[in-house]
Amino acid sequence: MSAPASSTIGQAIQLAFDGRQATLTVDRPPLNILDLAALAELAAAVDVLASRDDLQLVVIRGAGQRAFSAGVSIHDHTVDKVATMLERFHHALAGLYRLDVPTVAAVRGHCLGGGMELAAVCDLVIASEDSRFGQPEIDVGCFPPAAAALYPELLGRGPAADLLFTGRTLDAAEAARLGFVHRLVATADFDAKVDQLTAQISAKSAVVLRLTKRALRAGRPDTFTEALAASERIYLEELTKTDDLVEGAEAFIAKRQAIWRHR
Repeated sequence: MSAPASSTIGQAIQLAFDGRQATLTVDRPPLNILDLAALAELAAAVDVLASRDDLQLVVIRGAGQRAFSAGVSIHDHTVDKVATMLERFHHALAGLYRLDVPTVAAVRGHCLGGGMELAAVCDLVIASEDSRFGQPEIDVGCFPPAAAALYPELLGRGPAADLLFTGRTLDAAEAARLGFVHRLVATADFDAKVDQLTAQISAKSAVVLRLTKRALRAGRPDTFTEALAASERIYLEELTKTDDLVEGAEAFIAKRQAIWRHR
């Protein structure tokens, strides 16, 4: 077998093509934080994937062993940057959601904030037992628009509200019980189990896989992109006008307790 062909999108995102399989790696260890530059690269990488009609499978990974991704940089949640941040991130998420080929999030370690949203738009999530999941945005005075749009359908209204209202962290076993993680594997066997899953999918007909994914999407209305747009509008037109959005980011950066003004 020939060596996979690699494509460096930039400093933070790597694409590798091996036959009909593409692997997108968030390459900012140890925590694979997504800053504005990384989000631009992520959006560009998804555009490349969408332009390929020869793909059968896309795998999303994080570099290293500590994190799939701990989310979007808090420095890019500030009022002057947030519109650009959401535009780039949501372009990537919506693009992944609409891909005609199966997508697999291979999660090991921390999968938080935007990292959890990135995994959530994939068709399948395979995770190691040491993985941790959460949407901690509420603790820094904001909310995750993509999670708010997607999780009520994905997890149910109650579990979605629990995650977003409390910002609590789930261990991998609870994430699997909620249905967020579809295959939970031993950490020591993680890479082998990811390879096993991708081999199972790659052994099928590429055209039939694409049609199967289209059929899965046809089974329910595409409410995600509409809900995402509405959630983004609330963020930009209402949340960004609050004092507490500014306070949350400033407190996190200063490593102090936030003093909420409740306005």
